[in-house]
Amino acid sequence: MVRFSGCYELSKSLGLAKSDGSCDGCYKITQKFPKEETYGLTSQMRRSSVSVPSNIAEGHGRNSRKEFIHFLGIAQGSLRELETQMIIAFRIKYVSEDKRDSFLALSKEVGIFLRKLISSLKLSD
Repeated sequence: MVRFSGCYELSKSLGLAKSDGSCDGCYKITQKFPKEETYGLTSQMRRSSVSVPSNIAEGHGRNSRKEFIHFLGIAQGSLRELETQMIIAFRIKYVSEDKRDSFLALSKEVGIFLRKLISSLKLSD
């Protein structure tokens, strides 16, 4: 199993899913979406937000560095999906500009963490 000291960054990625001190999380934001979006954008954003920390954790629990890197890549993809969905939610006026910006700022931090972690894992092969 690969060890890493990314607990703080992992907690940030969890913040994408729930409310934390720096940003309203996806669940809190989507609670205010119209009911007709329950099985549409609301569901998709919630699944994407949960997928990021879930894939980090699953990859960390795997038996090889290669598998960990693979799951970190999946987490990056889920993060990009979530960013796109947040931009769509803003464009259709489901979220304010401030909410979008604070959410995307947190997402950017998580993305930087993922890129750096992947790079360091590849270098240590």
